[in-house]
Parts: sequence; structure tokens; C-alpha cells
Amino acid sequence: QVQLVESGGGLVQSGDSLTLSCRASGFHVDSYGIGWFRQIPGKEREGVSCISDRDGSTYYADSVKGRFIISRDYHKNTMYLQMNSLQPNDTGVYYCAADFSYPDHACTAPGEWSGVWGQGTQVTVSS
Repeated sequence: QVQLVESGGGLVQSGDSLTLSCRASGFHVDSYGIGWFRQIPGKEREGVSCISDRDGSTYYADSVKGRFIISRDYHKNTMYLQMNSLQPNDTGVYYCAADFSYPDHACTAPGEWSGVWGQGTQVTVSS
């Protein structure tokens, strides 16, 4: 069964760190474009960070550059989002995803991703 299962969300204070995990089954995370997205109530889902399958390049939204790190572990078949210096405006539901299209789609266009999405995990940062 092709799926992504997320874990690691929670309630933290401003300045804290948190690492989200997303374990894949039914496919390999190093074979496709992967990414993390965030959604806030009333707003569209936005790309936070992605790794492109085309050239392995990484994308970070301006709001998280220098604070978040995306990675993937071949042996554990898991992708991660390390979030440092968290701020209240990082609050939202975080989704991991894999894009089975080739070439994969831009991180800024989550609506075009064709593949599999995680169930979402809530991250709440208090001030």
C-alpha cells in the first residue's frame, strides 16, 4: 500500500525546535520529488520545503530559510523536516507529500502534485 505516515507535531514555545517525520511505504522516498507543506485555516496550502527529483535541489520558503532543514533517509525510507527557532506564524497543519510525476512539480504549486500525501500533523507555536 502506497502511503505516508507523519509524526512529530505538537505544541511548543517560540524559539523551540521540532522535527517532523514522514515514513513512506509502497515506494522509496529517494525516487521521487518530496516536500513539506503547511496549511492554516482559511488559507491555501503552501510549500514549505521540497527536494526536487530532477536535480536533487532543495527549495525553502522565504519565511523558513535558515531555520528549517529538509532531509530523507534511504534506509529508513523516511523524510524529515527539522524546524528550528520556531515562531508563532509557523503554526499550522503540516503535510508531507511525494510527487509521482516526472518532472516533478514546483514546491510552490502543491495543487499540481500527483502522488501521495500524509495525513497531516498539527504544529502549534505559542509566543
